[in-house]
Amino acid sequence: MKLIVAHTKMELATLVRNYEQLLLILVIPVGILVFFGSVDVLPDTVTLTRLVSSVLTLSIMSTAMVSTGIATGFERSYHVLKRLGATPLGRSRLIIAKATSVAIIEVVQIVLLVAIASSMGWSIANVTWWKLLFAILLGTAAFSGIGLALAGRLRAEANLAAQNGLYLALLAVGGIIVPIDELPDAMGVVARLLPSAALAESMHISLGGMTSDAWFSYASGSGVWLDLFGWAVVAPLVAARLFRFDG
Repeated sequence: MKLIVAHTKMELATLVRNYEQLLLILVIPVGILVFFGSVDVLPDTVTLTRLVSSVLTLSIMSTAMVSTGIATGFERSYHVLKRLGATPLGRSRLIIAKATSVAIIEVVQIVLLVAIASSMGWSIANVTWWKLLFAILLGTAAFSGIGLALAGRLRAEANLAAQNGLYLALLAVGGIIVPIDELPDAMGVVARLLPSAALAESMHISLGGMTSDAWFSYASGSGVWLDLFGWAVVAPLVAARLFRFDG
């Protein structure tokens, strides 16, 4: 247990010293929330609740996939993971420590974003907390799996480009900032297959922005929660299959 705590502290300390990572996981989500929540540039259909759910989705994607994936990719490339795996820490404790650090970061993100949104007039009265926690856990599993699958196979530079490219693509057409119903028909069909849209819609449901009729369906009839659950199961399995500690 002491080894896990020590390595978790090291992971968090490394993050705090990395300004690019802080920009990704804190500054960008907060900036998007404050800007779009203060300036009337979004369509009327994009409510403050929708914006909060989108920003929470973005923050989870930033931490679980991009930040974790890029850091792990460079650690693998520099043979850090291989060396750590040979120490008393071991591979299993290393994975637990990384997962713990991701969870701590996400708690800080969510508390900060909810506090800022509340100061902007958003109310937490309609939040269903168990649904929100369920969405966060599933989303974290899904995006961690995707990030680690890339980090465990690609070279560090290729992984960096892939993580950032996927992040921007999901942000643009993945149903995060622009709701699925606002996307062109063809793009909307694609977005419904992506974990970003499933998480964003699940978040929106959890925050009280949609009725219970949307609990199991998109407008097209595809299951929101079932889609997210599927990604949460399949992505980590793929990552476990593809990941190499040395490369």
